[in-house]
Amino acid sequence: MCGIVGYIGTQAASGILLEGLRKLEYRGYDSAGIATIWEGKIQRVRAKGKLHNLQSKLIGQEMPGQVGIGHTRWATHGKPEEHNAHPHADMAQRVAVVQNGIIENYRELREELKQLGYEFVTETDTEVIPNLVAECLNQMQRSGESEQYYSPFTEAVRRVVNRLDGAFAIVFLCVDYPDEIVVARQQAPLVLGFGQGEFFCASDIPAILPYTRAIVPLENGEMATLTPLGIEIYTFAGNRLKKHPHLLASTSLTMEKQGFKHFMLKEIYEQPSVVRTGLEAYINRHWTSESTSNPISLGLPPEIYTDLEQIQIVACGTSWHASLIGKYLLEQLAQVPSQVHYASEFRYAPPPLTASTLIVGVTQSGETADTLSAITMEKQRRANQSAPFRPRLLGITNRMQSSLTRLMDCAIDIHAGIEIGVAATKTFTAQLVAFYCLAIDLAYRRHTLSPTQLEQLIQQLWQLPAQIESILETQERQIEELAHEFAETQDFIFIGRGINYPIALEGALKLKEISYIHAEGYPAGEMKHGPIALLDAKVPVVAIAMPGSVYEKVLSNAQEAKARDARLIGVTPINDAHAAEIFDDLLPVPNVEEWLSPLLTVIPLQFLAYHIAARRGLDVDQPRNLAKSVTVE
Repeated sequence: MCGIVGYIGTQAASGILLEGLRKLEYRGYDSAGIATIWEGKIQRVRAKGKLHNLQSKLIGQEMPGQVGIGHTRWATHGKPEEHNAHPHADMAQRVAVVQNGIIENYRELREELKQLGYEFVTETDTEVIPNLVAECLNQMQRSGESEQYYSPFTEAVRRVVNRLDGAFAIVFLCVDYPDEIVVARQQAPLVLGFGQGEFFCASDIPAILPYTRAIVPLENGEMATLTPLGIEIYTFAGNRLKKHPHLLASTSLTMEKQGFKHFMLKEIYEQPSVVRTGLEAYINRHWTSESTSNPISLGLPPEIYTDLEQIQIVACGTSWHASLIGKYLLEQLAQVPSQVHYASEFRYAPPPLTASTLIVGVTQSGETADTLSAITMEKQRRANQSAPFRPRLLGITNRMQSSLTRLMDCAIDIHAGIEIGVAATKTFTAQLVAFYCLAIDLAYRRHTLSPTQLEQLIQQLWQLPAQIESILETQERQIEELAHEFAETQDFIFIGRGINYPIALEGALKLKEISYIHAEGYPAGEMKHGPIALLDAKVPVVAIAMPGSVYEKVLSNAQEAKARDARLIGVTPINDAHAAEIFDDLLPVPNVEEWLSPLLTVIPLQFLAYHIAARRGLDVDQPRNLAKSVTVE
């Protein structure tokens, strides 16, 4: 989940590296560092904590080198201390490395190097890599080996990466080859950028977007050598590849707060626009029950739909919560049996193979390691089966230039724009829009809803952006004042039923992520089966109670909590007199059909988590121990 960036060209590398790391800090902020080559030496500066600590250390330091690498870290092996920060160097300070990922066999490699006299000064898995490259260069030099079409440095890296087990993206520097950067990718994202007489590499496109729109994503098992003259790409076997850069369609990735105190707050307010964009992308606004065409245009291949009998969804975190709502929609609207799996569990305990099954992978970044591994496993598991069992794969993602889209048969772009806050907000609602569109698409094709029902559904969906805006305009001040009362609270319970049970889970997750308050989400009907023992006057209960099939049931469950002295907070329809009698505090939302309500009920819970965390003086955008893109298993 770390961020890596590299540069070679005609400018001083340090400023470009720092700016790139600023765009990647959402990937990890335990420590940061850069390394450049100048006058035959590696200049390396590292700092514990966030990027501004590194920037402070660089003040007054001259780093004119025109080749360099940078890293912002989310710790896996070794505490987040300066000595464990990247870039790491070999014992002789000859090779420097930054890495994203995990080297699973680093212990064996470290012991091997120790037997050769190498000493180690960190607890990281990464430190073995520069020492392995240095040792390989020494062996090649002693034997007089040379390569015909690439340098000994590239060959040494090639040999080393073939010895590494795990998922990784690595960028290498060597003082003996000051005009080269060598990079390698295996199960972790890495993109190359082509500029005018300068070349880049990074974990994610935003780091290099200010300098180029011409990119090549590396695939698994590929490596590249960057020089001032260009980029050469090879396989781990050493075979040269021909790849042509493609231009990004837009440079609209905005990463500024635009007057908001935090990115998370800005992204909460962007949700009406995000929902509107998703609807405009895929739904014919003017479709009526008299129309003869499909109201949904997802652009998916016909074989995705043919004889479809079941849907299996794999996801993690907030995407898993969105998928639970997706399951509800797919089953209730389109009548397609659907299951949702944690990607981290699916890989090691997959369900039995079923025929005519659509596999859906949901990840906002398109780089979530567990989800990619689960999809890869399922794709391989089905590849040699008979026709009904062969893989049909659909991705739902915010990044169409990602590993997920290259792995899947097709994908739905959720059109949320870049999200910087680690706690997902607008990408969650955008994923929901994608599931609504998929469910309506299938309902139309399978004739599970009448034309009149479809028309009503579409008209109501188009009212949602304005309804979200009304919540944003009327609710924040009230919720901010309410949040002040919970700054010292230690436990929260969130309850919901039916389609809003996942919203209870999401509300609890948001609060945990950014406020560090223990919070749990439960199906409201399950409270009496154990969790009710947790309740007393110190444990607030947030209940999502929207009109529909389970409305009275949720109100009854809320009253059970109130009888145990819990303070009740209700996410309820505006002007609901019945709810006003039961709840101590109300977070009202517009009255909509039950199946549409998640797109509204989640907004007050995002505000509540945000303002409690802000009141506690915490870093809302970069909560401890978390990173935006989870690229390690």
